[in-house]
Amino acid sequence: MADMRSEFPVATTPAPGVMGVDWEERVNFSRMRDYRLARVREALNQTDLGAVLVFDTANIRYLTATHIGYWAFNKTERWGLLTRTGEPWIWDFGSAARVHRTQCTWLIPEHSRGGNTGLAGSITPSVGLVAGAVAQIKEVLEAEGVLGMPIGVDMAETEMFLELTRAGIEVRNGQQVMMEAREIKNQDEIMLLTQAAAMVDGIYQDIYEALKPGVRESDIVAMAHKRLFEMGSEQVEAINAISGERANPHPHVFSDRLLRPGDSAYFDIIHSFNGYRTCYYRTFAVGRATQAQRDAYKQCREWLDAAIEMVKPGVTTDQIARVWPEAPEFGFPNEMEAFGLQFGHGVGVAVHERPVISRLNSLVEPLELKENMFFALETYCPAADGRSAARIEEMVVCTKDGPKVVTLFPAEELVIANAY
Repeated sequence: MADMRSEFPVATTPAPGVMGVDWEERVNFSRMRDYRLARVREALNQTDLGAVLVFDTANIRYLTATHIGYWAFNKTERWGLLTRTGEPWIWDFGSAARVHRTQCTWLIPEHSRGGNTGLAGSITPSVGLVAGAVAQIKEVLEAEGVLGMPIGVDMAETEMFLELTRAGIEVRNGQQVMMEAREIKNQDEIMLLTQAAAMVDGIYQDIYEALKPGVRESDIVAMAHKRLFEMGSEQVEAINAISGERANPHPHVFSDRLLRPGDSAYFDIIHSFNGYRTCYYRTFAVGRATQAQRDAYKQCREWLDAAIEMVKPGVTTDQIARVWPEAPEFGFPNEMEAFGLQFGHGVGVAVHERPVISRLNSLVEPLELKENMFFALETYCPAADGRSAARIEEMVVCTKDGPKVVTLFPAEELVIANAY
């Protein structure tokens, strides 16, 4: 495999390893928790809301730095609350509340309570769990002097919204408060994101070596899961593995298809390290490549490089979106059906944060890039053979000096695995 480093500067942020040590300055989790809470306070204080109530797992972690495993992911069985006058509250699943009181020393012990809203309707509302949860929330709002002000809620079951309204609490959109808070990363968040990317660098080396005829897409997915957990990943959210005739159009899901000689194959690895995620595509050819595949890859890379080159503070997202082709130029009737193919999105405690960059939304409401935004840029190009395609993605930090790339597995030219 030739050395094909990007022409863009790589991030100088270290990826020091998955352990904390006493002999090297690595992630300062206390500093990161303080930073995140301050960001939420700042975003909340810019509104007329009295509090933000969060059920989204990523928002709960960002606000409270609590985590009980991804089995609880977005079941709306956990929730956090921050008023404009108080400290964070967390209502958690059963015994987790007691664990937080002993292990999460940054929380006020009394602010960690057990909570239950009915297991997504499995326990009927008539039992009174939702009403009890709202009564506790209302009690906190009153004690902290914000009862009577509207509150922002990010996501919840319908019954929760109904019960808040019945309790006389005005509900507004709280997700925008959290998105505002999460869009600028501090040095610790960027280090965690870089470490997560470094782990995927290694996975792509494994994939490069494993791509042979007779191997299934699902075999690659299984191998990548195993290796990521060995390297310290806490969750593998998704691995796309797409090959051969499945590549065009993009199906967004892996199968049990066997790789064959001459296939194009592309992969996306989304995993979480200490809560911070990756979204990281690479495309390979299996054994050999056709001219059509090489041409598609070259075009895909050009579209991606044109977008990366634009990245610097002050640039607006519509300017980046305009360097990409319109949907009909690569075979789609409109921008809705082409969404996610020529695409940019923030990456942090969730895989999709601000800024979101595409022709679907950015031409309507541009967002200005700011220093220490961290996001992925990804492009897609179908090949002239009607079956192959190229898909490439880089994660970048927006710095005062321009873009810094943190995804380092070679991608400047089409990589041929196990060439014949």
